Amino acid sequence: MPRRHQKPSRHELKGWHKPPDSIVITRPSRFGNPYKVRPYGPYTAEEAAGLYERDLLAGGVESAPGRPPTTIEELRRRAGGLDVVCTCDLDAACHGDVILKYANT
Repeated sequence: MPRRHQKPSRHELKGWHKPPDSIVITRPSRFGNPYKVRPYGPYTAEEAAGLYERDLLAGGVESAPGRPPTTIEELRRRAGGLDVVCTCDLDAACHGDVILKYANT
């Protein structure tokens, strides 16, 4: 079953390589979460992941202005069977868990 990996912070990136068969879901990628988590935005990690899931189920998530919404069908097509890589702590709520849930159903 695909899983979530943690991308190192910017100052720890030297020598790091994205795991094979994975996609990066950080901002500003196609699958980035537009809902920012504290201290950079008003939401908790749980709220941001919940809002991402709400929008996904409502028809799609607009990850950036002017970009077409990301839909469940697109997640299945482009992320199905792949691991996801984000900067969230692995024990924290993350929209990556939502992506894994819907991309692999």
